[in-house]
Amino acid sequence: MLDSLISLFAPHHCLACGKEGKLLCSTCAHNLPRLPERCYRCHALSTDGKTCTTCRSSSALYSVRVATAYRDVAKDLVWKLKFAHARSVINEMGRVMNERLDFPEDAVVIHVPTATSRVRQRGFDQASLLARRLARSTPLTHIGALARRGQERQVGSGRKERFEHLLSAFWVQRPELVAGKHIILIDDVITTGATLEAAASVLRKAGAKRVDAVVFAQA
Repeated sequence: MLDSLISLFAPHHCLACGKEGKLLCSTCAHNLPRLPERCYRCHALSTDGKTCTTCRSSSALYSVRVATAYRDVAKDLVWKLKFAHARSVINEMGRVMNERLDFPEDAVVIHVPTATSRVRQRGFDQASLLARRLARSTPLTHIGALARRGQERQVGSGRKERFEHLLSAFWVQRPELVAGKHIILIDDVITTGATLEAAASVLRKAGAKRVDAVVFAQA
């Protein structure tokens, strides 16, 4: 609401073309680059972003679907959200994800919790905001079943180091809401995939039937 009020006095301009109104106009949103359907880890072509047979042997993620590539305008949008506190970016990201990605009706949405140090710095958890935005525009229900211990960020660590650390950092605070369910993990950006893998592993150990991920952009 605050962001909407601010935009009345200082209207947003599209980061791509400069048109007044939104941080990403409809035309430029349509023109965001699309990634081929592929395994998130090895990038082998794969229908619906399914994790390939080889990578699935060491990953709890059934699939990862991505709306766009993490570069140019998409990268600018994420920066605006995380470091300029422009929460309206969530609406633009959610709109692109809704238009490009399918959401199964039998699943529940769970966000990947952001490091608490970042939440305190920004005043919000961007993954939680994104998951709530997607749940409002789909038949899905968002549940905050996944929690995160500690405050450390993982930027700069290797995938193996990130994964091992996060396995002990994530925990399921409401196992009864996860057991037997098809889970859709939500996050803004995927880089190495270690964060999503660790979250999916913890959810599967808590009894989740299947874990997919839906992400705005992939680096």
